Amino acid sequence: MSRPSTRGKNKRHRQGDDGNGTVEIWRKIHNSGVVTHDDMNKLYMIWKPVCSGCRVNSKDNPNCFCALVPPPNGTRKSGLWQKMSDFLEGLGHDPNKDLRASANSPAGLTNLGATCYANSILQCLYMNQSFREGIFSVEQDVLQQQPVLDQLTRLFVQLHISKMAFIDSSPFVRTLELDNGVQQDSHEFLTLLLSLLEGCLNHSKVPKARTIVQDLFRGSVSHVTKCSQCGRDSEASSKMEDFYELELNVKGLKSLDESLDEYLTVEELNGENQYFCESCKGRVDATRSIKLRTLPKVLNFQLKRYIFLPKTTTKKKVNSAFSFPAELDMRHRMSELSEFDLVYDLSAVLIHKGTGANSGHYIAHIKDVNTGQWWEFDDEHVTNLGCHPFGEGSSNSTSKSIKNEAINGNGLNASHLQSTRLETFLSSDAYMLMYHLKHTKNVGESGSVISGARHNEREGVEVALQNGASLPFHIYDEIQNFNASYDEVCQQYSKMKEFELGRITGRRQEVRSVLAEAPVQPLEQPFYWISSEWLRQWADNIVPIPLDNSPVQCSHGKVPVSKVSSMKRLSAKAWDMLFSKYGGGPALSHDDHCLDCLIHGAKTVVSADSYRDRRDSMKSLARDILDGNCPDGKFYISRHWLQQWWKRKVLDAPSEADAGPTAAISCPHDQLLPEQAPGAKRVLIPENFWLFLYEDAKSVKPGDPLGGPTFSSDSEQCSLCSNELSEVACFEDSLRLVKQKQRQNHEKLFQAKSLPLSLNCKYFLVPSSWISKWRNYINPTLKNSDKPETLDGAIDSLLCEKHSQLLERPPELVFRRGAIIQKESSVGGLTIVSENDWKHLCEEWGGIETKGISATIDYTSNPDNVLAGPSEEMLTCKDQLGTADKMNYENGAGLIFIKTCPEVCENCIGERESCELMQKLNYSNEDICVILVRGKEVPRSMLEASKGFVETDRRVSKRARKTKNGSSISLKVSASTTLYQLKMMIWESFGVVKENQILHKGDRIIDSDNEDATLVDVNIFAGDQIIVRDSEIHENRDIADELCDDKKDLQHTEEGFRGTLLTANVSSQVV
Repeated sequence: MSRPSTRGKNKRHRQGDDGNGTVEIWRKIHNSGVVTHDDMNKLYMIWKPVCSGCRVNSKDNPNCFCALVPPPNGTRKSGLWQKMSDFLEGLGHDPNKDLRASANSPAGLTNLGATCYANSILQCLYMNQSFREGIFSVEQDVLQQQPVLDQLTRLFVQLHISKMAFIDSSPFVRTLELDNGVQQDSHEFLTLLLSLLEGCLNHSKVPKARTIVQDLFRGSVSHVTKCSQCGRDSEASSKMEDFYELELNVKGLKSLDESLDEYLTVEELNGENQYFCESCKGRVDATRSIKLRTLPKVLNFQLKRYIFLPKTTTKKKVNSAFSFPAELDMRHRMSELSEFDLVYDLSAVLIHKGTGANSGHYIAHIKDVNTGQWWEFDDEHVTNLGCHPFGEGSSNSTSKSIKNEAINGNGLNASHLQSTRLETFLSSDAYMLMYHLKHTKNVGESGSVISGARHNEREGVEVALQNGASLPFHIYDEIQNFNASYDEVCQQYSKMKEFELGRITGRRQEVRSVLAEAPVQPLEQPFYWISSEWLRQWADNIVPIPLDNSPVQCSHGKVPVSKVSSMKRLSAKAWDMLFSKYGGGPALSHDDHCLDCLIHGAKTVVSADSYRDRRDSMKSLARDILDGNCPDGKFYISRHWLQQWWKRKVLDAPSEADAGPTAAISCPHDQLLPEQAPGAKRVLIPENFWLFLYEDAKSVKPGDPLGGPTFSSDSEQCSLCSNELSEVACFEDSLRLVKQKQRQNHEKLFQAKSLPLSLNCKYFLVPSSWISKWRNYINPTLKNSDKPETLDGAIDSLLCEKHSQLLERPPELVFRRGAIIQKESSVGGLTIVSENDWKHLCEEWGGIETKGISATIDYTSNPDNVLAGPSEEMLTCKDQLGTADKMNYENGAGLIFIKTCPEVCENCIGERESCELMQKLNYSNEDICVILVRGKEVPRSMLEASKGFVETDRRVSKRARKTKNGSSISLKVSASTTLYQLKMMIWESFGVVKENQILHKGDRIIDSDNEDATLVDVNIFAGDQIIVRDSEIHENRDIADELCDDKKDLQHTEEGFRGTLLTANVSSQVV
């Protein structure tokens, strides 16, 4: 069975026209005055079937209850049926979400801005069971004396027993006086922190705590220099240096084994690098190498992923893949072969995400030695990785069978080979590796693994932490109290959540149960009428209001047929369920149909049908009138009004637009407006049409139905208005003739044709802006152009008040086709006009001929005299003259110039230009256009275009636009913007590193060596067009690195941790 169509189901029909023959029912009721039971069923649409499956609730079916609630699994944006998660948001944050997933799940640390480097190291230290037990064993009085140690202990206790999923690290960060907005190096942080803790722990009397840093992390190496001639080691070779981590190169190396080989490789000292041997008493060839003497329990490898680039004086991160084993055997790498196994297990991998050396993000993958599970620590987020450091099924792991060859201290292979299955891991972001010693029997008294047989065996003892016995009691009690109070908060929230969800679920079940009982079969009784709007709100609101049927009642207290689209038929059972719970009313049953409203409605329907029929006939007549096919007109109405009336849709009754048919043709004197007036066109209509329109207008506006007087066919036009229109027409005709005469008098000037200039002839100078405005005013194709000011006023504006001299320099002259003409200019200035044009302009525009600014074209053979004079400008070399002109000036080189009267006032012009220059040099937040050009050369056309490019008022787009030769973008700059800042903007917009940017303004290359220079210093002004070419010399890099360096420069963070407690006592060494 096909789904019923719902298209047009909510379309509003006029009363009495629903396509089911109700018009005939209304006519029958109107004629007989009798309403039968069958008429009631049809008019109130009781006969319609109960529908189901509609997408919207139908207004034309009182038996439709569809779409009042969503489908079983559906939701809405608001109200009772929105998502449960939206309801829970109103309860506030769920404190249960901040609890650990389980008792075995580690806790995270909050990122305070850029403290991920510290969080990762702190997690590595805490997950080291021996280290945290040593910290926990520190005496309380020592903690009170050492703030850093006290905060670290508190942080570790919280990580250990707090029920929170993440711990606030801000007290510890504040104690160290770290800047939480600056990214730092995690390796440097670990080195300084261990050094600081080593000094703090010296105050403890607990042996395990006092030397925990040295016992776990300290090893020793020696730098051995051996003479190739006598075979003796240098005196310094016997000195042992402590280390807390080994720094290994990564660039060009693929694995940890290769990096260790390179670290321990023997270096040849020869040539200029020869060694001075005390025994040989001279410079001899020698070898130098690093020898591992002792190894710590926790062996840290720092992978040197940051290299220095001399060309750019910046650091770059090495993102090459690097492999490292799950199990590392260091026995054969010791200076003396140990008789014990020195096998280390991978316990932590510190990872740096990102491509920049001074940016990115640190996370740590750490192994829980008690469970063997790996965890990812990403600030607040902690994720279980399973038994694999990069997650189960990760592609970062490989397993292969290898042969381990034991090598003695002299580099010779041992006599045995063994084949083992070794698992290795691959990472391009691993920054630090931590390995834990697998066999503790090889640990000496100092905690370090000693090479050879010179060691004392000592079995390690594990300390079990149960019931907080080994934790500092004062911190333990504090955290436990916090856990208890937080548990209470979580319980309160859970109860509130349970109550709210139960209330919502109960309301939803109530709505669905009532609507399930609501439908009544057609013609079935009893039933009740209920307001559709109240029913919709009741089904959608969490807290419904009392039942309200008053909007669907008529004035007789019954149910009118006109409200049937706003009501629903409700079963008696459903009505009782609603009425008993919510009260209100009134109750409108199946017997409450209003007969009075039915009789009145029948009359209205019949009247509306009659009106529509009459109006349809009148529309046909109106079309004939507008087409000029109705000669027997008796009354005038507005033609425009009639056109709009004809276009309107036929309704059941007149509307407000049907009033005022004569308003547009009535003059202010209440007489017929002449047709020459704007909008006063009229037509004659027959008397019967006039009476129909008058009745409609009177029913809408009884006080002023026509909007003006009645005009019969013999009405005369208003004489006063006719005279006024005649005067206006005469004025326009005379003005048209005046403009035409001016175009004839100044034909070449109007058409902007070049005026050939002759020597020793008199001309006049007029402001170019005034000439442009005058051309627009007399142009017949331009309507409503502004009238220019009087010529006398325009001339006065060119003279300075102090000296009554000229404030503008004369225009430039050029030679073209053997004639001297004025050079075209796009910026204001003056225009040269002939003496005849000047006389006519004075007559036409109120100018005084004697006040004009005269100009004479003159020639001189002595340019020095001209340059010394105050009134001569715009000199033109004789060599630029055409052939005919050169014949007249063969006696030597000469110059053509303009002599003005009055003279040019250089003082006032200089003051004005100084002010303009100051404005130009002090622009702020203005646009310049930057174009990126691909290729080795910039097209000549673009260089020429950028010379005088000024376009400050155009629309600016923030996105780069494609041009013919590249991409362009508008940048906001100021006069104080430095060249470096501009280059950074270009780098961010186009991705071209600042070292590769070659900037052009016109055909000039901008000197960019001094990046501290401002844009004004290099003559870049508002509206300029700058062309950028990519030299592609330097290697591309991430702009984040540069921005981070900028931030460090501003905040003086190039000093690393200087100014923090970490640099108060630096005693550790890095090898």
